[in-house]
Amino acid sequence: MKQFFKFMFASMLGTFLLIALVTLISIGIIAAIVATASSEETVITPNTLLHVKLNKEIADRSSKTKFIMGYAGPEKTTGLNDLLNNLKKAKEDDNIAGIYLDLSDIPAGISTLDEIRDGLISFKTSGKFIWAYSEGYTQKSYYLATAADKIYLNPQGIVDFKGLASEMVFLKGMLEKLDIKMQIIRHGKFKAATEPLFLDKMSPENRRQITELIGSIWNKMLNGIVETRKIGKEDLNRIADSLKIGTAEDALKYKFVDQLVYKDELLSLLKSQLKIDEKKKIQYVTMDNYTSVADSRKQSTASNKIAVIYASGSIAGGEGDDQSIGSDRISKAIRKAREDEKVRAIVFRINSGGGSALASDIIWREVDLARKVKPVVASFGDVAASGGYYIACAATKILADPTCITGSIGVFGVIPNMEGLFNKKLGITFDWAMTNKNGDYIPVMKPLSPYQTLLIQRDVDHIYDVFTRKVADGRKLTKARVDSIGQGRVWSGSDAKKIGLIDDFGGLTKAIELAAELSKTKDYRLISLPEQKEWFEELIEQITGSDPSAKLKETLGADYRYYQYYKEIREMKGVQARMLMNISIN
Repeated sequence: MKQFFKFMFASMLGTFLLIALVTLISIGIIAAIVATASSEETVITPNTLLHVKLNKEIADRSSKTKFIMGYAGPEKTTGLNDLLNNLKKAKEDDNIAGIYLDLSDIPAGISTLDEIRDGLISFKTSGKFIWAYSEGYTQKSYYLATAADKIYLNPQGIVDFKGLASEMVFLKGMLEKLDIKMQIIRHGKFKAATEPLFLDKMSPENRRQITELIGSIWNKMLNGIVETRKIGKEDLNRIADSLKIGTAEDALKYKFVDQLVYKDELLSLLKSQLKIDEKKKIQYVTMDNYTSVADSRKQSTASNKIAVIYASGSIAGGEGDDQSIGSDRISKAIRKAREDEKVRAIVFRINSGGGSALASDIIWREVDLARKVKPVVASFGDVAASGGYYIACAATKILADPTCITGSIGVFGVIPNMEGLFNKKLGITFDWAMTNKNGDYIPVMKPLSPYQTLLIQRDVDHIYDVFTRKVADGRKLTKARVDSIGQGRVWSGSDAKKIGLIDDFGGLTKAIELAAELSKTKDYRLISLPEQKEWFEELIEQITGSDPSAKLKETLGADYRYYQYYKEIREMKGVQARMLMNISIN
């Protein structure tokens, strides 16, 4: 009888939990439908201010759905595609009087900021104003703020202006303490992706390339500030070297800002600029809400299309998602665009430091097939290096921002030897019985034999040869020339143009325009690929927690990059075409 009641209560509990889960999902579905229905279109009135607050991570494209559910997970991802489109839309929207840049730290790369900054400068040609305000500008947020007509700062705020520094994390000491030996086979004297595993500081070659890289990025930022703030470049470097901007008064003295005001004073100034009574409220629309505002520009109904294919994250085999590049998913998207006769051209948007060499080659094949039947324009984001460059090199044209991190043409293999950890630290030993003398190939619980090491080096050299040959073919360079600028070295977009790795400077907007020009298409509409998950799939993932990365990113904040670093090491299976790991520029 006791067992009977035990099983009965267990069954009742299981039924109750199932009902609870179904109820939660049902509530979520209803909430999502209501939220979607209620936010189909936002209507704004004349004299509205576009409020731009870039305090969330900026991806290349927005996520598909936003759910208004306290427990359902993170908000909709802010997409660069929507940001740029909104700036274009606002430029011609008679209801938008100006833009208020409400800035703090901006979790985005310099190239992404450059594209937004270019969009802001284009917006100003409409004659409308842009004002920026902050309680403390970081170097990145200040760089963006310099696109504004006026820059305001809290009287007790600061402007961080000290020059760029790049941080790399080295794991050699930790690995030694754990008695783990990383066996590394690489091709390329600049291929520094593996350095953190066997060094405790940068090699001279790595220090040289990183110093030149951040120097080029810093130079681009200074040129932008010189152009809009009319401060000499030598003066800017002198101010950075001496850390002269220590207080808000210093920022005003050196003309970094136009006025020191508290928030209430800024609001009064904005009301005066908008010509509204002091007692009335300013009408704002946020960037997220403005996305759903009807576009007053004429919308194309053309049958011709330009496909924008987004590829972001580490490259691996399989499906992948919006944050990672799966060779199956991206190859399928390129193939779909190639086989669609109404797609006149393809823009391949890449934001990746590379990954699996095999997966990169699979994607390269589809790009090569596509460019033989229609123009393919590769558009680089913050980084398109190593495997990220591999998948682009067959494109008809390649565009990148001068601050983009690219190149890193080199490959490597990493095989950990865990024998010391298990044997000396944990007292665990391993033994093998094999039919052939290399039946254990590739072992991770004992060292590689000299012969096995030789075989892996052969594979690495072969893949490097294939990589350089395909870059040479795609870029119309000699193989010797590619080898001389390869060797795993990273370049800024500015230097990449000089050596022939890219064709021109430009962001996503310019890439789309170039694709239309190359395909001789005047009237077209854009489509985005790969297709994103439907709202119901997103909802289930958020409720069940089957997509933990977003929550982890939200919890860890800036330290999430260390988790990504660990994850990249775990993903290193087979020969890798991967850029330096964990370059942090601040």
